[in-house]
Amino acid sequence: MTQPMSAARRGVWGWCMFDFANSAYVTVIITFVFATYFTQGVAPTPEQGTAWWGTAQGLSALLIALLSPVVGTIADYAGRRKVWVFWCSMLTVGTTALLWFAEPHSAHVVLILVAVVIANIGFEVGQVFYNALLPSVATPEKLGRISGWAWGCGYGGGLLCLVLCLVVFIQADPAPFGLDKDNSEHVRATVLVVAVWFGVFSLPFFLWVKDDSAHTQPMGQAVKNGLMQIRDTLKKANEYPNIVRFLIARMLYNDGVNTIFAFGGIFAAGTFGMTVAEVIQLGIALNVTAGIGAAVFGWIDDKFGSKRTISLSVLAVIVFGSLTLSAPDKTWFWIWALTVSTFFGPVQAASRTMMARLAPPEIRTEMFGLFALTGKAIAFGGPVAVGWATAATGSQRWGLATVMLFLIAGWWVLRGVQEHPQISDGSGASPSAP
Repeated sequence: MTQPMSAARRGVWGWCMFDFANSAYVTVIITFVFATYFTQGVAPTPEQGTAWWGTAQGLSALLIALLSPVVGTIADYAGRRKVWVFWCSMLTVGTTALLWFAEPHSAHVVLILVAVVIANIGFEVGQVFYNALLPSVATPEKLGRISGWAWGCGYGGGLLCLVLCLVVFIQADPAPFGLDKDNSEHVRATVLVVAVWFGVFSLPFFLWVKDDSAHTQPMGQAVKNGLMQIRDTLKKANEYPNIVRFLIARMLYNDGVNTIFAFGGIFAAGTFGMTVAEVIQLGIALNVTAGIGAAVFGWIDDKFGSKRTISLSVLAVIVFGSLTLSAPDKTWFWIWALTVSTFFGPVQAASRTMMARLAPPEIRTEMFGLFALTGKAIAFGGPVAVGWATAATGSQRWGLATVMLFLIAGWWVLRGVQEHPQISDGSGASPSAP
């Protein structure tokens, strides 16, 4: 009796540890350290670097949007989701390690950006299969809290890896291991830290999480059936009105949340004159509060439902986000920024849980492919709106204020979503839904 329980606990722990492992990539590479190094140290000018980096991120988002539903449906037929997670993770780990060769000049810009695009694809496609394994480690009544725990572990992992990189490599004087600061080796070494971190801390996932695939098919047949499934799903979209409405809502509010997080450091530096060190400290603090929020709200998710959790969190982001944008000084900016970030994690974690609850089990990975697709479909919308509005008004405050439109629209669409995980008829909608 105790052995199955122990195995179940190990499965939960292993699933959460994967978030702990892979979040280092987003935090160190995409958000704070390497992205800043590329724009300021590799590109000829920060402006040119920002344009190149933005183009690479946009291209990877487009490719991910196209690939995610395809590979998701293939996995539903081929099975072995964990194998897909493994190879996608290794793709990200390998290309991340290659970023060590990003020396402080523009000779290798194209190769660097290609590596970043490939790493992004491996990361996001792997998330499709990882998310689809949630119901295999969590009982229905605990989906919310385990998803929240994992998201909180993710913030914790990203935070610890960021602190390690900053203290041991970037701020160390002299740099460890004989690294040459003149050639930015102390900064470039952080990509190797992320690669090792991702590889090592993902091991519990591969060792302890059981693949819940009920059937497998040869790859050729799986590809054929998967593509046919996408066609049939799109043709029968009206049979999944509840899921479609949720995905549209999530597409809107998720773009708003991601844009606020992505532009937070830029806003802090430009509007309040915060130094790079202060921006990094802000990033660490935001990860702490967002992780706490994700973990705590997991209990609220299970008790009151994913929809209420998302709705409350999005409303909080709108209110406290507006206060952050209108903060009169640096002190109030810190207060409101840390408050609003508390609700970032719950929005994302509860969205993953709601998708797991609404998706029919037999096409769950396919639905998570669409989940990833909608998450990337308009990923350019928020940043473009911020950039254009900032240029038109000459104000970062008014530029970021455009994000509120995405949040409000997403919250409004979510109001029409019905959450009936216990009585779902397999279509993702309530039997009484029109």
